[in-house]
Formats: sequence, structure tokens, C-alpha cells
Amino acid sequence: MTLWTPLHVVTGKGGTGKTTVAAALATSLAARGRRVLLCEVEGRQGIAQLFDVAPLPYEERRIATGLDGGAVHALAIDPEAALLEYLQMFYRLGRAGKALDKFGIIDFATTIAPGVRDVLLTGKVYEVARRTGADRYDAIVMDAPPTGRITRFLNVNHEVAGLAKVGPIKRQAESIMQLMRAPSTQVHLVTVLEEMPVQETLDGIAELKAAELPVGRVLLNLVRPELVTAPTRDALDAGSLDESAVAAALRSVSLSPDAAGPLLAQARAHVERQVLQEQQREVIGDCGRPVVELPLLGDGVDQGALFELARVLRDTIGTSTQETAR
Repeated sequence: MTLWTPLHVVTGKGGTGKTTVAAALATSLAARGRRVLLCEVEGRQGIAQLFDVAPLPYEERRIATGLDGGAVHALAIDPEAALLEYLQMFYRLGRAGKALDKFGIIDFATTIAPGVRDVLLTGKVYEVARRTGADRYDAIVMDAPPTGRITRFLNVNHEVAGLAKVGPIKRQAESIMQLMRAPSTQVHLVTVLEEMPVQETLDGIAELKAAELPVGRVLLNLVRPELVTAPTRDALDAGSLDESAVAAALRSVSLSPDAAGPLLAQARAHVERQVLQEQQREVIGDCGRPVVELPLLGDGVDQGALFELARVLRDTIGTSTQETAR
């Protein structure tokens, strides 16, 4: 039985913060001397922006320290470079492969057939996951395409294996699908507690299961804390807490009563948001997968915020991953 490096695929609807969560997950897994590879496949250089480093080339390089002294390495997978590497690795084309690149054939192949791009991107992850020896990683985290595309992206090699009846392409595609469906692989879905992202997450879970791809955890990102107490919320609903009552309370502590109106507006907006969160938390709670809540940490994400998210993830996903690796 093949012992793959544990692979964590992180997907999510645009705007849910999947790249941030993927980076935090990689940071959490890079603990106690572990080496983790964080890779992206969409060409957005989101990892470089998040860690405030130069744009990533098509090579693995260390970009950060993980929790408790591990190492986070990063790789931006480029489909054209991956195809050249594939041709050299399996067909020994060498200079001939570079000639293809010079004449634009590689760019043509990856543009005219989008499925080819996905084959190359997943193929590079497969190459890293099967390594042994000193250059092996303890875990791989992939910042993957959005939820609406994730099943087709991960399942593309199943389609290729069905088209290629024999030969190295079929064998390669079947091997990649073994990785994608291995017990050591998990597809985590990032969402926020809003109606559309939650529904897309539920649809994504159903599609992944139908394709026999391993669904990991649902990661609720940007969860807002409950700042309004239950009695205050009841008073707002009943209308007994009005502007005059708030103004009187402000005067009693020597604050300007002019802030009463804005404070009430903010309180009502927060309660409305809280009700929405509670409703969508109930909906996603029936997804049949473990749910992890990640707090809203402010407007921007810095290294400190990444470490805070990493600590939350270490206590959930990290523990199960280390057990799998052993």
C-alpha cells in the first residue's frame, strides 16, 4: 500500500478567505520541526501577498516558521512549467521540451484544453506527495480552486483515465486518483455564515461525495463574536431600549448623549447579523461533517492573526493529521 504524504485541499467560495485559512492550516501543521508545503494553483500569488514575500517562482522555498519551530515552504504551481517538468521526467525530452515552449505549443495545449491544466496542477502535487527521503514533507496544503470547480478539478484524472485506455497517461491518471481518494487526503471547505456561501458549501459536499472524494471539515471563517447580551437583545426587539434610554445611560457615566443614536443603530445591525449567523450555523450543522469555527480577527490579516488561526486549527485538524501521519 502506498504511503502518501497527508494532503489537505482547501476550497471555498470567493470571498470566504480560503487562502488565509490554507496558510493558517499550513502554519498549524508545521509544528515541532515538521516541514509543510503550502501550494497554490490559480496563479494569483495569494500566498506571497499574505506572507509579504516576493512573488513565488515555480520552485519550493521556505517562507515562514510554523508553530513551535516547524517550517512552511511554498510553491506556486505553473501549468506550463509543470508540463515541461513532466515531459522531462517521463519522456526525457530535455531541449526538445524547451523548443516546444519556445514555439508556444505548451501554452496552446494548456489554454485550448482547460482540463490539461488541471491534470498538470494535480500531477505536480502527486509528485510531491509520493516523495521519500530527505525532501519529503510531513504534510501538503493546497490552496485549491473555488467550491464550484473543486470536484471537477480533483476528479479530472478520473476522466483522463477513462479516455486513455492504455499507456503511461492512463497509469499516471489512475495513480493521481489514488492520491485524491486516499485516506490521508482531506478536502476542507471554507465558508462564512451567509446564505449563498453555506448553500454552495452544501452543494460542494454533495458533489465531492458523489465523486467518491474525501470530504474533511467545514471551516466557518470570519465568525463574529456575540457582543450584545440576551437581555439587551430582548429589549431591542421589544422596543423598550430606545434612544432616550441609551442617552440617559450615557449621561450617567459622563459620556455624550449624542452617541445614543449611532450606538443603537450599530446594536441593531449587530443583532441582525447575529441572527443570520445563528440561522446559517443551524443549516451547516446538518452537513454531516465536523465543523470548525474560526473567529473574525479584524480588517486585515497579519502574521499574528495567522498564528491565532493556526492555534485553533492545530487543536482540531492538526491532531488528526499527525495521527494519520504516524
